[in-house]
Amino acid sequence: MSASNEVLFVSDLHLSLGKPAITQRFLNFLEQRAVRAEALYILGDLFDAWIGDDDNTPPNKSVKQALRRLSDAGTAVHLLQGNRDFLLGQRFAAETGVSLLPEYCVIELGGQPVLLTHGDLLCSDDVAYQAFRVKSRTAEWRRNVLSKSLWLRLLAARWYRWRSHYHKRGKTQDIMDVNQDTVRAEMRRFACQVLIHGHTHRPARHDFILDEKTATRWVLAEWRPEAGQTLCWRAGAWTVETV
Repeated sequence: MSASNEVLFVSDLHLSLGKPAITQRFLNFLEQRAVRAEALYILGDLFDAWIGDDDNTPPNKSVKQALRRLSDAGTAVHLLQGNRDFLLGQRFAAETGVSLLPEYCVIELGGQPVLLTHGDLLCSDDVAYQAFRVKSRTAEWRRNVLSKSLWLRLLAARWYRWRSHYHKRGKTQDIMDVNQDTVRAEMRRFACQVLIHGHTHRPARHDFILDEKTATRWVLAEWRPEAGQTLCWRAGAWTVETV
């Protein structure tokens, strides 16, 4: 079991068969870096697409096995579904030892509440996406999708990725970024001065004033074939590490 007080945060790995370098980097990260931490938080889009917990096509099985080894070694692993892998369910959690988090989750670090979310809910200017998000999170929609055969879901996921890429080309960068008023509203709602999210692929630290106090919004990086990133908290200090 790890004796470290480190807590690590990652998001937007978008693991898939077509991204072997990123998959291998993540597996190495779990075995060599995350195993030394007290906890690992994966804040969405671990997979480029997730079509159901019964899908063991590569690289899903090897990733699940690596997460199981990490959780068995004593690192607490928490996962928040993203817009690409929101169908991750309880079977996945049972197989990996990962705990699934709600779409907004407050944790405590050094006595300070920290708000975690994937980030897509903060992009409130993207009205079309938000409408699809509401529909796709209903039990009826999930049942309809998961009742299809595995091969049909695989084809549908490929089509969805193409459709998503096509529609992004027609949207401005501002629409796909977070809305600062929404950020402030959610941080007030959960009484947090620190927010961590991914989704936008715009890694940065944003400091601003919220209700006359300094607030911080950390944006996690998308993992790429050449490198990834993890945000690390230890003893009250934040650092960004290249993976």
